[in-house]
Amino acid sequence: MLMRLDRFFSSQSLLSRKEVRTALRRGEIQVNGTAASPEQKIDPEQDTILWKGETVSYRKYLYLMVNKPEGYVSSTEDPLSRTVLELVPAELWRAGLFPAGRLDKDSTGFVLLTDDGDFAHGILSPKRHVPKTYEVILDTPLSEEGMVRLREGIQLADGERCEPVEVRILQEGENPLVEVVLHEGKYHQIKRMFGVLGIGVNALKRTKIGELSLDENLPSGGCREILHKELDQILGISSNNYDS
Repeated sequence: MLMRLDRFFSSQSLLSRKEVRTALRRGEIQVNGTAASPEQKIDPEQDTILWKGETVSYRKYLYLMVNKPEGYVSSTEDPLSRTVLELVPAELWRAGLFPAGRLDKDSTGFVLLTDDGDFAHGILSPKRHVPKTYEVILDTPLSEEGMVRLREGIQLADGERCEPVEVRILQEGENPLVEVVLHEGKYHQIKRMFGVLGIGVNALKRTKIGELSLDENLPSGGCREILHKELDQILGISSNNYDS
């Protein structure tokens, strides 16, 4: 796959096309050990590109982990609220990023951003059943009967039936902390499920997508790139199928 140098650098969010022209005039860009020319086309997967003496690695797609705080919406733009894209630092920004799945504005935790539509579809497709894990603080203790109903697949107030979920109590008390694993993604599903049981949700945090856990060292509002080997943990397939 051949592409122009200016397109290559802009696709990696490194330089604008105007900045590439300036860098070429200054002799700052080399391809396979030779000074590059303005009209030169490259194979980003085969050629060695240097900028100011440093190798530039090609990433066809980008995968980011965001630790979403409250108050941000999981969309690319919103006229009234801040979006999760505003949490992406400049060095990781590129056009086309979007959230693969949503968290409510008042929910927190793991949001995955990418510009890879096929990968996002794989996460969200009902056929694949990629599990999502949440830690939930309730306003009332959860009974054994309630746990059984959730594990068997509860019927929501509007008659819609949920698939069985995995649920366990992490911390007892008047406001217990429970872990819930969903294998589907209905609108406000966790809040609606507990609502059927007469229980409110005080806080909800997504801690895992597939088997990839939210990085415990990533602060609230933090963002980092997801590694090749970590993609395996999300979809359970070889990360060599994806470029990051």
